[in-house]
Amino acid sequence: MKSWVKQSIAKIEADQNRSADTHLFKFQLPQFNDIYLYLKDESTHPTGSLKHRLARSLFLYALCNGKIKEGTTVIEASSGSTAVSEAYFAQMIGVPFIAVMPASTAQSKIDQIQFYGGQCHFVDCATQMHDTAAALAKQCDGYFMDQFMYAERATDWRGNNNIAESIFNQMKCEPYPVPSLVVMGAGTGGTSATLGRYILYKGYDTELMVVDPEFSAFYQGYTAHDDTICTGRSSRIEGIGRPKVEKSFQPDVIDHMMQVPDAASIAAMLWLEQFTGRKAGPSTGTNLWGALTSAEKMKNQNKGGAIVTLICDSGERYLDTYYNPEWVKNNIGDITPYQQQLATWFNT
Repeated sequence: MKSWVKQSIAKIEADQNRSADTHLFKFQLPQFNDIYLYLKDESTHPTGSLKHRLARSLFLYALCNGKIKEGTTVIEASSGSTAVSEAYFAQMIGVPFIAVMPASTAQSKIDQIQFYGGQCHFVDCATQMHDTAAALAKQCDGYFMDQFMYAERATDWRGNNNIAESIFNQMKCEPYPVPSLVVMGAGTGGTSATLGRYILYKGYDTELMVVDPEFSAFYQGYTAHDDTICTGRSSRIEGIGRPKVEKSFQPDVIDHMMQVPDAASIAAMLWLEQFTGRKAGPSTGTNLWGALTSAEKMKNQNKGGAIVTLICDSGERYLDTYYNPEWVKNNIGDITPYQQQLATWFNT
């Protein structure tokens, strides 16, 4: 058994060693004076999203804790991107993989999971994912990866090539080497926990703001100091937002939270393509709206500085949904007011 685990860890480590770091793109915002916006493009990972880092960490964590053995079926509750990445690593080490996800998940993500040999088990609502995944794991004597429980502890927040260390290393030669603000959406809460802990550990004068979509419990739980809050429904921004406050969410390492209207997320996502030519997913739009709103606030205070946020995944996964005007109108609503706000900021 130890020999198989050793070989599996070596395969995952070799894959990481072959992978280049993701690019940090710099944009000066002329209307915002001495303020620089940086977007770290996580869509360039082998599985196309920020969740590639999380999946790698979760597999290593489970292997080193003796939870995954040869032939163990791995099961995850995921709306798509995490499942895509976990299917990739499951195939790499040769274990079966089942993703439990809402039936509304984008078809492109389902296709990718199946491309990597994974199976998809559908539920009606995100609130059913956890219990269904746990029951499946018990039924087949498998292992429930449970990203919403283990994301905050699977990654070494002190360094070891995590996303926080990567960002600050890439910023060293910039006009403002230490960002004024890092903006991050909350899916599991694991990435924001890594960023917040790393900032505190290194003593940086950087604030961490977590942005959250409508109908997600993270923002409500943060403002009310209540981790028992449940919204009872799914987020409309795929990849972030949860109906309950997950165990991986660490509010004490966050400086601020902002609830971003879903229509603003879509408007910012479309603006990004117009402004940079890069097509990203809706959670990137949530990040971007938080970053641009913060830039406007800095401008009004006559402050300069750097704001860093993430391109979480590629927009190619959402051509039939968030990039379809009719779908947006029927499922999100009118995004015109937020497009007008962006036009006001940038005179476009």
